Amino acid sequence: MTILVRTETPADHAQVREANVRAFGGREDEANLVERIRKSEGFIPYLSLVAETDGRIAGHLLLSKAAVVNEEDANEVIVLAPIAVLPDYQRQGIGSRLITEGLLRCKELGFGLVLLIGHPSYYPKFGFKPARPIGLELKQFDVPDDVFMVYEVLENTRRRIEGELQYPKAFFE
Repeated sequence: MTILVRTETPADHAQVREANVRAFGGREDEANLVERIRKSEGFIPYLSLVAETDGRIAGHLLLSKAAVVNEEDANEVIVLAPIAVLPDYQRQGIGSRLITEGLLRCKELGFGLVLLIGHPSYYPKFGFKPARPIGLELKQFDVPDDVFMVYEVLENTRRRIEGELQYPKAFFE
C-alpha cells in the first residue's frame, strides 16, 4: 500500500469529514471541531495533513495554534487534535506517518512545543511526555496527568515556557 502524506486542500474537506466521523464511531464531534478550527485564527493550512492511499483520504491530522499563559506572558504553542484514520486503514502506520510529518512541519515553521490530550501508551513512541511534571497545566479539561502530554519540537523550549495550556474557543463552540 502506497501512502502519500500531504497538505489538505479544500477538495479534501468532504473526505476528511467522513474520515473523522467514521474513525470516531459515527460521532460528529471531531469532524465539527475540524470545521471550526479551519475558520479560526489558529488554523495553519500547512498543518492540516491528509494520508491518501488508493485514491482516497484514509487519514487526517490537524495541528493548530493555542497558548500557554502565566502571570507574565503568553506563548504560542501547537495542539494536536484531532487525528483520524478510517477503520479499514487503522493499525497500518498511517497515524504514525501523519504525526511524524506533522512534527517535522512544526519544526520547519519554528514552533517549539506540541501539546495534546491522548492515549498514554501511543504518543510516547513519538517522544511525547507528561506535561504537568515540567510546569505545564491544563484546567479546561479534567484529564489524568498521563494523557496530557507535550513534545519538545525545538530544543530547550520547555525550559522557558511554563503555565496553563489554553485551547482556543474553536474547541468549545
